[in-house]
Order: sequence, then C-alpha cells, then structure tokens
Amino acid sequence: MDNTKRIKADQNKMSRENFFELVQIRTKFAGIFPFVIAVLFTNTYFHSFHPGKTLFFFFGMFAFDLAITAINNYMDFIKAQSDKYKYEENIIGRENLSEKQIQRLIISLIGFAAIVGLILVVQTGWLLLPMGAACFFVGIFYTYGPIPLSRMPLGEIFSGVTEGLGIFAITIYLNTYDQRLFYLELDVNHFAITGNTLAVLAIVWAALPLMLTIANIMLANNLSDLEQDVENHRYTLPFYIGREWGVRLYKVLMHSCYGVILVGLVAGIYQWPILLTFISLVKVIPQTRVFAKQQIKDKTFPMSVENLIVFNSCYALGLLATMILQLI
Repeated sequence: MDNTKRIKADQNKMSRENFFELVQIRTKFAGIFPFVIAVLFTNTYFHSFHPGKTLFFFFGMFAFDLAITAINNYMDFIKAQSDKYKYEENIIGRENLSEKQIQRLIISLIGFAAIVGLILVVQTGWLLLPMGAACFFVGIFYTYGPIPLSRMPLGEIFSGVTEGLGIFAITIYLNTYDQRLFYLELDVNHFAITGNTLAVLAIVWAALPLMLTIANIMLANNLSDLEQDVENHRYTLPFYIGREWGVRLYKVLMHSCYGVILVGLVAGIYQWPILLTFISLVKVIPQTRVFAKQQIKDKTFPMSVENLIVFNSCYALGLLATMILQLI
C-alpha cells in the first residue's frame, strides 16, 4: 500500500502535542510583539488605552494566527512534491492526522476571529472592517490557493506589512477610535475617510522596525530552506536574487531597525528611553554574523528568531521605560 492510501485508510486523531506542533505554538511568542509594542506606543504617544477592546482583539488575533500556521502546514502537505517531506517531516503526514479534522479546526479558528472582528467593528467604527479584511485576505491567501503568496518572491513584503503594520495599526485604532485619528464615516448617502496626517505617519514609522524584523524572519527561513523549497516548487525571493544578495538584504534589514529608532527619536516620535533598544546590539551583531556565514535551518535559523525577540523586547522595554517616566 502506498503512502497516500495508507494515510487515508488509518488516520489518527489529533493530540494536544500534535496541535501545538501543527500551529507551531513556540513561534507565537514572537508573533505578539506587534500587539504588545502597539499597546505601549498608544500609551506613550497618544496617551489612550481601552483595555477591554484590546484584550478582546488579542484573542481574535491569536486565533487567526494559529489558523494561518495550520493552513500553512496543511497546504505544504497537500502541495508537497517530495514524499520524504510529506510523510516524514510534515506533521500531518508524519503523524497520519485526519485532514477533515484539520479543516474543521482551521474553519473554527477563522470563524472565531471573524466574529471578534465584526463585534469590534460595531463598537468602534467602519474603518476596522477594511483593515481587518485586508489582514484576513493576506493571511489566508499567504499559503492558500493555486499560487500562494508564500510561494512567490513577495512573502517578505506581505508578512512584514500584514503583521508588522496591520496588527500594529489595528491595535492603535482600537485604543484611539474615539479620538478619530483615522476614521471612516459611512452611511447611505455618503462616506468620508478622515485622519491626522502626522499621527498616521508616526504610526507607520513606529511600525517599521516590526515590519523589518518580521520580514527578516521570512527571509531567513527562505534562505535556510532554499534547496528544499525549489524541490517542492516554492520559488521564494532568494531563488530570484540568489543566496549572496539574500544574505546582504538580511543584514541591511536587521541593521536598518536601529536607524529607524534614531530618526524617530530626532523626529519626536520617541523619547530618550527608547535608546534602551540599542542594548540588543550585544546579541544581534554576533548572531547576524553567524547566520550570514551559514544558513542552516536547525542550527543558525533560530538565531534570526532570537534577533527578532531580542530587538523587539528591547524596543518594548524602551517604550515601557518611557511610559513609566511619563507617569512620574
């Protein structure tokens, strides 16, 4: 009996451990940085905070994040060209999991996130609807469909903008909707989008380090998986620009984050405690050098994840110190 017939004939129920691996629960800590930093930034820059709506959004955001990772693993299993990857490395084939159960899980998670989003639209205004819909669209079609975004040289851009800016902007919107810093008026007769230009520019600039570090995770992952991706017909950015230029881009994106912080400080977006972000250089510089020399999934790729965690932890620390200073 071949592998395809075997996996359909005797599929296993999903255990808690299988679920955690399917949604890559260990990676979710890094994924909440846009949310946490947005909460800190909205307190330090806009001096506004709505804890109830913020917490409610967090649950919906987290459920959607789990769903996207599950879709990613499911589509990798479905589209895999290599039997070794499909039945030995991918969690679904390796553990012989039920595809229908995984489909139901994904639909349930997305449905919950959609309900949370619609309730928040009713509470805060129409602008949240297109913002959330854009994140839903990119998140789902990042790995789903005949030509997923992740299999194109656009994955870094879409992941960085959707997670780094999308979640960040939505979190700030939920905490400042009553100030109408950016707002959509909509009724039967007319619609109008209004906003504060300087506030929007400040939000985009503060989100830049998040966009760059998240895009860099995707780039590092694609560099580490380059040969395997080509074997499975995934043609990501490193395939088109080459490994050498991909490594150069990785270093530029990582180091640019510190330039963004400095410019933001001079422009008045941050206050001096944000300089605590530069503590992360102690870890980031040596780890970036090691990864630049060798891009190995199980050895050096975790260093790129650590770079994201260390940098954004120090970024959050700088904003937290700013908030404490403002309260004194």
